[in-house]
Amino acid sequence: MLKRLLGLKSQPDAADRLYAHAVAQARDPRFYAELGVADRIDARFELYVLHVQLLILRLQDEGGDARDLAQGLFDVFVSALDNDLRELGVGDLSVAKKMRKLSEQVYGRMSAYEPGLKDGDAAGLASALGRNVLPDAPAAAGAALAAYAAEARRSLAAQDMDALLRAPAWPEVSR
Repeated sequence: MLKRLLGLKSQPDAADRLYAHAVAQARDPRFYAELGVADRIDARFELYVLHVQLLILRLQDEGGDARDLAQGLFDVFVSALDNDLRELGVGDLSVAKKMRKLSEQVYGRMSAYEPGLKDGDAAGLASALGRNVLPDAPAAAGAALAAYAAEARRSLAAQDMDALLRAPAWPEVSR
């Protein structure tokens, strides 16, 4: 109980595992080599947001306790952002201000991507992803990333919840 009160966990829970899988997928070198995502911290952040959102949407679609897990996943993501800022040397007095800005960016990205992911608006999703993830790349790069995201949405939806919680099966990253 003391570990829980102090925020320490003896074993990672489902939200932590899902976050780790989202991060691992966002770090797939093919996003950078084949789709032209810049290998910079801001571009990696954009891919983290996309992959966390894909998992959150899948969990919300499941309903029930999975909705709580979706919130847990979001909380793990925000906590990881806070920890990353601290590891980058941001002082304690500045963390709150920077976290507010990052939170606004996360909310903005998720709000921009959600209609395309939920309603299948490929053009809108390609535009939003191109603007945020690939601002210096040709428009076709946004379309390729949007096609990947739409396929990931379909793939995650088709997966059994137990399998998803063990290790989400992401689609191949390709142009």
